[in-house]
Amino acid sequence: MKKILLIEDNQDVRENTADILELENYEVITAENGKIGVKKALKHIPNIIICDIMMPELDGYGVFESLSKNAKTSAIPFIFLTAKSEKSDLRKGMNLGVDDYLTKPFEEKELLDAIKIRLKKNAFLKRKFSKNIEGFNEFINEASEYLNLEDLSKDRNIEKYKIKEEIFTEGSAAHQLYFIESGNVKTYRTTEKGKEFVTGLYGPGDFIGQLSLLGDKGIYTETASVLAEAEICGIPKSDFTKLLYENKEVSNKFIAIISNNLIDMQDQLVNMAFASVRQRTAKALLDLDDKGMIKDNEHIGINIPREDFAGLIGTATETAIRMLTEFKHEGLIDIETNRRVILLNKNKLRHIAYFN
Repeated sequence: MKKILLIEDNQDVRENTADILELENYEVITAENGKIGVKKALKHIPNIIICDIMMPELDGYGVFESLSKNAKTSAIPFIFLTAKSEKSDLRKGMNLGVDDYLTKPFEEKELLDAIKIRLKKNAFLKRKFSKNIEGFNEFINEASEYLNLEDLSKDRNIEKYKIKEEIFTEGSAAHQLYFIESGNVKTYRTTEKGKEFVTGLYGPGDFIGQLSLLGDKGIYTETASVLAEAEICGIPKSDFTKLLYENKEVSNKFIAIISNNLIDMQDQLVNMAFASVRQRTAKALLDLDDKGMIKDNEHIGINIPREDFAGLIGTATETAIRMLTEFKHEGLIDIETNRRVILLNKNKLRHIAYFN
């Protein structure tokens, strides 16, 4: 049962409104002024707050500002009730971040519809989506409904890619964001001398190409090539743009979904700038293990070319090979005849990565 906090100083309005809500199977908590309302909000943590503006003790604006500063109540949907309809009154509330307004006297249906919409939107913003194609499709569909958009692509087909096949190439037009459903992908840039500089290794649940879609030039700034047979889903740039710019709340959630790679990239750059080669090698092995690219009881692992691994840790191929050999001699890893790496002592590798 959803819990509603109703803050209203007029007894008749408060009681009549509470009756309407209780008949719709909402649990209703009432407060006769702003100060009491703030206390009850912190005590009961309601699903939504309906609050009059003009009240003694503490007005609606004060209630909203007070609850917005508290982490426990800052995300609760908030609807103002007002007997006024002046634009300045509405503008002040919207500038503060209030979700909606109802002008008294209001119709029963108007009240119930406003509550239903706000609860539905809040549930969408709180929901966590699975890091697979089903989860992403659910996000797209719910975001489409949230934004009242009917033109977001409904058909997001998965394409199969073979080893060494390119998903997109450096300098080509950036027209899609890509989601990796299965397999492994590397991204790299080509230097002036024609050598590849690996910029990232990605696995299931990762997105690639987002930075290129945000760029002014509208081209991919790197090449994406398949390391292990992959299933990839393309999201059109038009959908990407709508999700990013149409609504602040949806944008924040969308960015959170696709930004894990950007955070990893930032960590990688900091790591390359300040860590030793030994530290970078240990951390890269642990990161690859997290992505399922290292052989263990659950994953068959993949054969990562040593030049790709060297690019990942920002060193020469010969240096990368030497570090892997040292780790093998120290009993930290093993290297099979097919060049797949097995981690034998993850705890020691973590210690090297973060403390050595």
